Amino acid sequence: MSKPPPPKPTQPIRSAAEFARYVGLARTTISRVLNGQPGLKAKTIERVHAAMEATGFTPNAHALHLKGKRTATIGICMEDLLTPPAVKKLVALQRLLRTRHYASLIEVLDPGHSRRVVRHFLSMRVEAVVFLGHFIEEEITQRVQELANHGTPHIVIDHPNIAGANTVTLDRARAMGLIVEHLFALGHTHFGLLGMSSSLRTVQDRVDGVREALRIRHLDFDRHTHSLDHLHVRERDFDYGRALARSFVAEKKRPTAFLALNDEIAIGALRGFQEAGLRVPQDVSVTGFNNQDICIMSTPTLTSIDQQITATAEAAADMLFAQMSPPARRRPGIHSIEPLLVVRGSTGPV
Repeated sequence: MSKPPPPKPTQPIRSAAEFARYVGLARTTISRVLNGQPGLKAKTIERVHAAMEATGFTPNAHALHLKGKRTATIGICMEDLLTPPAVKKLVALQRLLRTRHYASLIEVLDPGHSRRVVRHFLSMRVEAVVFLGHFIEEEITQRVQELANHGTPHIVIDHPNIAGANTVTLDRARAMGLIVEHLFALGHTHFGLLGMSSSLRTVQDRVDGVREALRIRHLDFDRHTHSLDHLHVRERDFDYGRALARSFVAEKKRPTAFLALNDEIAIGALRGFQEAGLRVPQDVSVTGFNNQDICIMSTPTLTSIDQQITATAEAAADMLFAQMSPPARRRPGIHSIEPLLVVRGSTGPV
């Protein structure tokens, strides 16, 4: 006959010793259950877990650190939580980590504070660190080296060309090549660039992709692309795209196709062209980037690049766990994610 569960404690249980007394088992037995060690009776394991459920007791993580136990925790540095693709990548990565029974510590990183954040992660004995987003390149290069010296695995997602880094990133140059190839097949040879003037490497990679795609087709970049980014301050992307479209409408020689930095700018531009009396795609074609849900809510629907978020998260998780499993890999790995062009109603023949 199974032993009845002990009465609910009148005071919160704050230590392993108190919990052991409450359950009526030795601390060593409790420790073996918590650490998943073999050789225990199923009834004993069930009894401990039932008591934890009843009392809300959890083992002290700091005590586990001192004993040299695994923390099953990954530290994640984010550049911000404002861009939907970044949030989706975070969610996808967390889901994959949870399937492997890993928890996440998340820090939104202010420029210049990466050293403090990484040292906090190391003090918490995280088993790996992930950098997700766009950062100050020199700063993250230093953190990657620091983690390598410490023997802590890492992954950099979306920020290419960090020296010595294990990297998973979308091939943004290839993405823009797909867009130019699509538009060129429709007869477009003169392109407006919307929001492409940033000095961020991920933006410059896109510009390089456009430049190379034009070179392949014997088109000069400076003659066949046009930007009016300097005329407007980018604050809210929808308004920014709308303002850029109005400025292009006023130009004597207007491009026939427009390549936007993201979907918000693209849809703002689409609206701006329509308000000026132009038809999309009969008069101008517009493309976005990220393939968010809003792409199917505009009229016409928006042609865009899909970042393959699930594939990115899976590649990052695989690379991370490969580092955490023996034998240790010393050479940094680089995994390039192939983009997907999703063609919709906003692009058409000249």
